[in-house]
Amino acid sequence: MLDLTHDAPAPKVIQGAKEDWELVIGLEVHAQVSSMAKLFSGASTAFGAEPNSNVAFVDAAMPGMLPVINEYCIAQAVRTGLGLKAQINLFSAFDRKNYFYPDQPAGYQISQLYHPIVGEGEVMVDMGPGIARKVRIERIHLEQDAGKSIHDMDPAASFVDLNRAGVALMEIVSRPDIRGPEEAAAYILKLRQIMRYLGTCDGDMQNGNLRADVNVSVCRPGDFEKYRETGDFSHLGTRCEIKNMNSTRFIQQAIEVEARRQIAILEDGGEVVQETRGFDPDRGETRSQRSKEEAHDYRYFPDPDLLPLEIEQGWVDDIAGTLPELPDEKKARFVSGFGMTEYDASVLTAEVENAAYFEEVAVGRDGKLAANWVINELFGRLKKDDDRDIEDSPVSAAQLGQIIDLISKGDISGKIAKDLFEIVWTEGGDPARIVEERGMRQVTDTGAIEAAVDQVIADNPAQVEKAQANPKLAGWFVGQVMKATGGKANPKAVNDIVTAKLGL
Repeated sequence: MLDLTHDAPAPKVIQGAKEDWELVIGLEVHAQVSSMAKLFSGASTAFGAEPNSNVAFVDAAMPGMLPVINEYCIAQAVRTGLGLKAQINLFSAFDRKNYFYPDQPAGYQISQLYHPIVGEGEVMVDMGPGIARKVRIERIHLEQDAGKSIHDMDPAASFVDLNRAGVALMEIVSRPDIRGPEEAAAYILKLRQIMRYLGTCDGDMQNGNLRADVNVSVCRPGDFEKYRETGDFSHLGTRCEIKNMNSTRFIQQAIEVEARRQIAILEDGGEVVQETRGFDPDRGETRSQRSKEEAHDYRYFPDPDLLPLEIEQGWVDDIAGTLPELPDEKKARFVSGFGMTEYDASVLTAEVENAAYFEEVAVGRDGKLAANWVINELFGRLKKDDDRDIEDSPVSAAQLGQIIDLISKGDISGKIAKDLFEIVWTEGGDPARIVEERGMRQVTDTGAIEAAVDQVIADNPAQVEKAQANPKLAGWFVGQVMKATGGKANPKAVNDIVTAKLGL
């Protein structure tokens, strides 16, 4: 049974020099919208293009260029909100967030401060078998990405690539409900999983398509509950924001490091200063970047080039009608429909492609057997082969399904099936034809099996006496018969005949 209690989460307790402290974490996750074009231009969003080749005039802030909203990006944000059980706001508006960076050519970012496209939602974060935590979503707003400044190509100069400038981002802002580094990582991975199922973000953290700003504060045990009762954020302590994290491993490390830094300051009688910090994984420390800006520092004002965005409930309902089965529902169906464990269902639903592959294998077959082969044999082989993605698997779902059919019909044993799987992996081909052409069919003729058993017994009289004294040793005879028949004998038939012949 799931523990879905939100008001009594298990906090991460950090032991300080003088007393214990609890962690409080909120995340601002920036997810790149899966779209062929940018938020306000038709420029391509393809990754890896030549620098400054995917830039429209409006992305480069050329004079007189006006932004035009990409309707598909709006639909993707709505789709994400629906997937997170969030309120969809039929009225939203874009604002200008004014600040200067070389890779922000307009001198401002178009974002949504006062009227976001998506309101409050929630995410159920899996923390272990039968345990889930609810993290509340405060809002999701759309905004432009900035370009990229490059500082390591020339010792005396920096370069700017505007290919990312204007790419649509969804900023998913959580409440400060996350209580530890592991939960923070699990939350990000759950968001990634949901958005990949929805097709709204590919979740590629390595390429920067999913990254997070991590807000960390510490409080004394019990203060978080006071915040929950009163809504007073002062109980949570002063937070610091760690910017642009694109690795769950580094996020966990940064949270631990920053929490201990704050605890040391507080226990030494000092005060934590609200600021933006960066994480240096090589040194294992966070470093101050700038004092934390408030909204008034950015001089937000409504973008004069964009009218408020008004959408119709019917349009939202149409999008809702196209939502796929999401991870939690699919996992529950796998458990109930295929009789598998919750752990196995979690493994199979972790990636949408894995779940689709398994379902193709399992249709009309023994679900447990299919799960065992997909998880243990296929996934194991993919990992061994340089962590190959399932889309690149040499064994198709149809081929694996045929192997399982041959097992179920008794044509091949489990051992032969593993040999067959390896042949299909390396050489390809039709599994049934391979079995016939290479003489791999399982021996079910009891006469032939009995003759093999008789021969092994006749050749090993001393072992017979030991087995008759200790029936557990009968397995040795089974192994010898299987070896003598090249693994083709039906294991159950061999065991039954050995037991009978030895009088056990």
